[in-house]
Amino acid sequence: MRSLVLRSSTLFAALALSAGLTTTASAETLRVVTDPSFVPFEMMDQESGEMIGFDMDIIREVAERAGFDIEIQTMDFNGIIPAVQTGNVDIAIAGITITDERDEVVDFSDPYYDSGLRILVGANNEDITSFDDLEGKRIGTKIGSTSYDYLQENLGDSANITPYPGSADMYIALLGGSVDAVFYDAPNVGYFSTTRGEGRAKVVGPLYEGQQYGIVFPQGSQWVEPVNEALTAMQEDGTYDEIHTKWFGESEEK
Repeated sequence: MRSLVLRSSTLFAALALSAGLTTTASAETLRVVTDPSFVPFEMMDQESGEMIGFDMDIIREVAERAGFDIEIQTMDFNGIIPAVQTGNVDIAIAGITITDERDEVVDFSDPYYDSGLRILVGANNEDITSFDDLEGKRIGTKIGSTSYDYLQENLGDSANITPYPGSADMYIALLGGSVDAVFYDAPNVGYFSTTRGEGRAKVVGPLYEGQQYGIVFPQGSQWVEPVNEALTAMQEDGTYDEIHTKWFGESEEK
C-alpha cells in the first residue's frame, strides 16, 4: 500500500511538473525594440544595465497581462519603424506618435499617452518665446521624429534645422550654443529642463500639434488585440495611473 501511494504521488508530481513546463514553454517571447535616449520613457539604468522608464513599465505590465515574454532590444529611433515593418522585431515602444503615414506600413495599439511638441531654449534666451520666433534660427531636433517633419512643413528653408541621432546630442548642442533652440516631444523636453538642464534651459511657448503615442506592430500582428485589452484593463484598475505617477506625477485626467 505504501509503495502504491509513493508511486501515485510521484506520478502526480511528474504530471504537475510537466504541466508547468508546458505552460512556461507556451509563453511566446516577443522581440521588443526601443530607443534608449528618450527619457523618461526609456533609458538605461547604469547600475543594473536594464532598460527602465515609463514605456518599459508599460510594456512589461502589458506583456504579463497579454501572456507573452519580452526580449528588449535598442536602436536609434529612425530605424525602429523599418525594423517593425520588415518583421525584424515584433513590437516597438519608444514614444512613437501615431500618424497616418506610419499607419500605412505598421499597426498601432490604441493610444496610451497624450503628448505634443515644445520649444526649449537657453535659460537666458529672451528672443524666442513662440514657434514664429524660430524663423531664421538654428534649431535642433531628432532624426525621424514628428518634430522634424513639423519643422520642415512649417519652416522649411527659412530656418537652419539640424536633426540629431539622439536627444542627448541636441541638448548638448543647445547648451553648447550650436543651436538656438530645440523643438521636440513635450515630455522629453520638460524632463530635461527639470533635470540636467535645470538652470541652464527653459521651455517656452504653448504645446504644438497634439499627439498620441501608440505601441507598434507589424501589419496583421495577432498581438494588437491582446495588447489593447491589457491597456484597457490597466486604465480601469488604476495600474496605468500608478505607472504615470511614478514617472510624471499625478495624471491630469482623473
